[in-house]
Amino acid sequence: MPDTDNENISDEDIYQSLKNRYKKNILNFNLIPDLSIDIKAEIINDLVKHLKDSRDFQFTTFIDICGVDYPNRNKRFDVVYHFLSMKKNKRIRIKAAIDEKESIESIVNVFPAADWYEREAYDLYGINFNNHPDLRRMLTDYNFQGFPLRKDFPLTGYTQVRYDDTQKRVIQEPVELGQEFRDFDFQSPWLGDPQEEDKEIANKDE
Repeated sequence: MPDTDNENISDEDIYQSLKNRYKKNILNFNLIPDLSIDIKAEIINDLVKHLKDSRDFQFTTFIDICGVDYPNRNKRFDVVYHFLSMKKNKRIRIKAAIDEKESIESIVNVFPAADWYEREAYDLYGINFNNHPDLRRMLTDYNFQGFPLRKDFPLTGYTQVRYDDTQKRVIQEPVELGQEFRDFDFQSPWLGDPQEEDKEIANKDE
């Protein structure tokens, strides 16, 4: 592969180079709209370091990390990484699938900016990152139960927080709904068709 800074490199070249290096650890790829590669989770740290340090790629800009939840899949979570190569004008997406009880290696040693993104994925999805320097919740409250971006997390949550005047402090208590969720049945003959009602009102105005 060309090793000059100004040499253009195609998405196919990037994929083929990574496939030759990591072989069966590269599971799948997609070229539309940007290069997206599925990998085995155990190579994430080495692969990210290679993408950053290799003169062929120079993916030196870390964009973000996010999680995707597939509750009915054996490997429930996708951990998704995005990187940018300013030198090559290329973007790449790396996806690693793990199950609920698995962990994935932190990349904070490669990109320190990944620190809070990994903490966010841990806080909202419960994804564990090995060797993270400070893996703890950052968006939810102390003693928060569950992981709010999982698809099986209830819309109301489990607890609510309020200030108690008698105790002069913020307290947590079970969620109490002031009213039930509204359910609009537009097909019911008792409620009528809202579009027809709108037409009647418009005719009256004319």
